[in-house]
Amino acid sequence: MTIHRNRWAALAAAILTFPGQAAAQSHASLSQGVRDVVAVPEAAFAITGVRLVDGTGSPARNHMTVVVRDGHIVEVGPSASVKLPPGSREIDGRGHTLLPGLVMLHEHLFYPAGQLRYNTNQNSFPPLYLAGGVTTMRTGGSMETYTDLRVAREIEAGRTVGPHMDVTGPYLEGDGGFAWGLPALKTPQEARDHVNFWADRGATSFKAYNLIDRATLKAGIDAAHARGLKVTGHLCSITYREAAELGIDDLEHGFYAATDFVAGKLPDQCPRGANQSLQDLTPDSPAFRSLVATLTEHRVALTSTLTVFEASAGNRPPPPEGAQAAMLPEIREMVMQRFEARQHAATPASAVFLQKMMALEKAFYDAGGLLLVGTDPTGAGDVVPGYANQRALQLLMEMGLSAEKAVEVATRNGAVYLGRAGEIGTVEAGKRADLVLLEGDPTSDPTAFNRMTLVFKDGVGYDSPKLFASVRGWVGVR
Repeated sequence: MTIHRNRWAALAAAILTFPGQAAAQSHASLSQGVRDVVAVPEAAFAITGVRLVDGTGSPARNHMTVVVRDGHIVEVGPSASVKLPPGSREIDGRGHTLLPGLVMLHEHLFYPAGQLRYNTNQNSFPPLYLAGGVTTMRTGGSMETYTDLRVAREIEAGRTVGPHMDVTGPYLEGDGGFAWGLPALKTPQEARDHVNFWADRGATSFKAYNLIDRATLKAGIDAAHARGLKVTGHLCSITYREAAELGIDDLEHGFYAATDFVAGKLPDQCPRGANQSLQDLTPDSPAFRSLVATLTEHRVALTSTLTVFEASAGNRPPPPEGAQAAMLPEIREMVMQRFEARQHAATPASAVFLQKMMALEKAFYDAGGLLLVGTDPTGAGDVVPGYANQRALQLLMEMGLSAEKAVEVATRNGAVYLGRAGEIGTVEAGKRADLVLLEGDPTSDPTAFNRMTLVFKDGVGYDSPKLFASVRGWVGVR
């Protein structure tokens, strides 16, 4: 496993700066509206006496101090030996844990509004993501790409609040996509034109979808790679093995979307029976091990999105009160009705299936695969940004990872995938001061991830509870 992880790290070091990268923001560059949710505006400060989970996967360290100046970490060490620079603000970290800012790779700005309509929530989602500890995010597909690009620019200009955003272009989809807002790419040339058009406008990655054929996807991948961009996929018509051999960079939803094991699957056709074929699979089966070997050999990452699936397993917690309060009341009523219906429809086999999917993802991780994480706030609407990002860490722990390893997946691994591991993803001197301070100890109490107090982006400390409260009642329409 170590050999695989070192190989990924070496690859990350060799990658050029990711196209979505932006200059660090200072408090002075922020609008007054953004400053209203800032709790730590000082350019120089130190967080002292804190428990540090640094994003490398190493065990947590107690009684640590992290010194920040001008948006970057300048020193990390035991509190007994680190001297506070003159004039810097001291933030008491006793009883708290410090993490790197989360790097989440399957996020959206759109949200289900019923009848296959998806509303872009450009006002509520960015603050929610930041409140939940996300300092860098990739949109895993977009319905209103011009809006997503505009939001990313407004955030970088300091006029609105949110994480750094890498915007995925409109989907690479074939004819007959389930939502009317999806493109219908029928030829390789259409895929090349699609990628180049949106890359020219600032898209930094692309996502293939259910019904695309192999020749069209290959053309899209090659066009994206020629621009230094990456392609991920939520696939069905194309198997994971085929996608790896075509050169795809990432696959979404763990193994939920894999059609590799469907008997009699026809080329370029989305088959029935994918779930049953996965229910019959075991992590130690030769067929599954062979697929994992292919993915790791081709350096294909895998994005876990357990938050969007867990409700179907039954006996799962509802969206937290804060997430429900964030929704427009009419939306909340619809979402909770759906949630209760899914809980009622769940069977013992549904719970077993969720555990099976966790076991498959864990097997990929144990084999040295690059596991990423995101939340996918679409589905039935019970996945709300910010709250779901915190929940995603808890589900990684339920999968079998320690808190330290779960944080690594949600921070360092995302930075490695984006080619930005030299800048973000871990708490180390010289890196950006993208940090999350939370009450308690997640290594012994996973609910501590729900108690974030300060989220630092570029060294500016945002008030997490205030961010959550600022968009109460907006989700679903704004």
